[in-house]
Formats: sequence, structure tokens, C-alpha cells
Amino acid sequence: MWTGIGSEKFTGLHLAIAGNVIDLGAKANVTEADVRDDIRQALTEPLIGEQDAFCRAVAKARRILYLADNAGEIAFDRLLIEQLSPARVTVAVRGKAVINDATMADARAVGLHDIVDIIDNGSDAPSTLLDDCSQEFRQRFAAADLILAKGQGNFEALSDEPYNLFFLFKAKCFVVADHLGVPVGAHVLARSGAKTAGKGVAS
Repeated sequence: MWTGIGSEKFTGLHLAIAGNVIDLGAKANVTEADVRDDIRQALTEPLIGEQDAFCRAVAKARRILYLADNAGEIAFDRLLIEQLSPARVTVAVRGKAVINDATMADARAVGLHDIVDIIDNGSDAPSTLLDDCSQEFRQRFAAADLILAKGQGNFEALSDEPYNLFFLFKAKCFVVADHLGVPVGAHVLARSGAKTAGKGVAS
């Protein structure tokens, strides 16, 4: 049963985005000050997109697949996963190390194995390319009632897939920001196949 609170106070979403700054693929030198500043900003920055639809989807879902992004931010993801009711959540990480993407070792390092099932996707691509993923992962992907994919790379790879997909990320480039009609740096909760601009802005 969904036990979370209203989207306007759903701090797990904001903190999970705050972790998205820890991305060596987008920025070579991430300092502790960068992380602290981004956490502070994340708690006040508007979250643009599909909050109400996401909360409704979470309330109905029995099987949630959470696609992790980067190694450092997976610690922040745990806070959101705890709000999603971990018993129904499976976390998917990369099959092999690539850039600084999260692997099984990273998930275990923050104790996710104590609260959720963890699988790897069988791939070393720096996003989720379904054709490159293992059969087990694709089966879990297809069987999920709700998929929450972290990071802009997952948005770029999966945004046209015909599944109940939501994407949680910080828009880090002009191409993606322009596509969604948001400013670069915006904190976004986008739904598969949906345009984000003008929808559900909340603090």
C-alpha cells in the first residue's frame, strides 16, 4: 500500500534529483561543496512535470522497477525507495562498470540489498538500451506496473518506450531541455511520451 505523502511534500523525489549532480559524465570535477549546494537547491527548486500522475501510478502499482543511474546518487535514491514501500520495489543497476554508473557493488555499499531485490541489467551501456540488456532484466521490465528511471541518459534511451515509465532527472543539456520546454538545470519528473512544459509545477 502506498504510504507516501502529497507530491508537494514528497522530499524523496527532490533528494533523488539532488543526487543526480554526482555525474562525472556531465561534469569532471564534482566537489563536496557541489553536492551540498545541490541538496539545498533541490529542497526549494520547483519540480516540473507529472507529480500527480506519478503519485496515482505509485498508489496503484504492485511491482515497481527502479532504474538506478550513478554510483554516488544511489545513496539518495534509497531515501526515495523507502517512501515507495520497498517490498514492492526492485532496483536495477548496470551489469558492468561504465563511467560512474551504479553497479551491484554500489547498491550493496549503501545497504539497498537489505530492503529491496537488486538485479543488474546485463549491460555496460551508460543508459538502459533494452536490446543490449539481459533476458531476465527485459522480463522484469515488461512485468513492472511502474518503472521509475533515474537520469537524463535513461530518458534519452527510453522516453519513447510504450510502458508506464516516469523519468526523474536534472536537465543537463540544451537539447533535452528544449525538447521538454524547460530551462537547463530544471528538475524534471517526465512521463514516457509526454511533453513536460506547463505541467504540474510544484515546489
